[in-house]
Amino acid sequence: MSYQHRELAGGRWNKLTLCEQMANIGSEVERAINWRGKNIGYNRLAAERALELAGLTIADPKNQNGGLKELTRLYELLVDYFFGENKYGSSDKSWRSYFYAFNFAARRKLDH
Repeated sequence: MSYQHRELAGGRWNKLTLCEQMANIGSEVERAINWRGKNIGYNRLAAERALELAGLTIADPKNQNGGLKELTRLYELLVDYFFGENKYGSSDKSWRSYFYAFNFAARRKLDH
């Protein structure tokens, strides 16, 4: 598999906390949202990067004991929102709200 985040896929991703991982996924989701309607190529690349990071998060051994169901559902919902029919009714606002807490927690950790 060819990764856009080669360094992270090489093991650095697993050194991040779950909150940091989720905040990074949220950053890519935000980029995809911001490019929607402006540049389809950039929108698609950002959405693919978000899915790549979600896949790395699912594969991270420390996340195997808890929260795996939510992580796999997150992946499913992202695919549906960016590449499917949005049958779950996600919105830009709902994605921003979902990832806000992770961004806040990750920033709080970095500030201390």
